[in-house]
Amino acid sequence: MEILVEKENQNPLLKRKEIHFKLEYDSQTPSREDVRKKIAGLFAASVGNVVIDYIKPEFGKTEAVCYAKIYDTPEDLMAIESKHIIKRNIKEKEEGSGEVAEAKSE
Repeated sequence: MEILVEKENQNPLLKRKEIHFKLEYDSQTPSREDVRKKIAGLFAASVGNVVIDYIKPEFGKTEAVCYAKIYDTPEDLMAIESKHIIKRNIKEKEEGSGEVAEAKSE
C-alpha cells in the first residue's frame, strides 16, 4: 500500500489537518483501519486522532481517491465529526480503551 499526498491543508478553526491523497494497493482495497494506521505513521499522529472520510476505489485500477482528517486531540474529533463518520472509523475494540472511550462517554 502506497500513499501519494495530492493536497494538504491545515484548518486551524476546526483544529485539524485535511489530507487529500491517492492510495495505491496490490489486490483488494485496504480497510479504513489499515489506512488510518498508515496516515498516522506518515504524519506522526496518534491513530485515535485520524479519521478517514472516504475511500473511493477507481474502476478497473488498484487505486483509490481518499480524504482523511487528523485532529489535534480526540476531544476535538468527537466534538466536530458526524456520528456516522466516527462509527465507521472507531471500532468496538478501541471504544473499550483509551481516550476515545472517555470522550465518547461525555
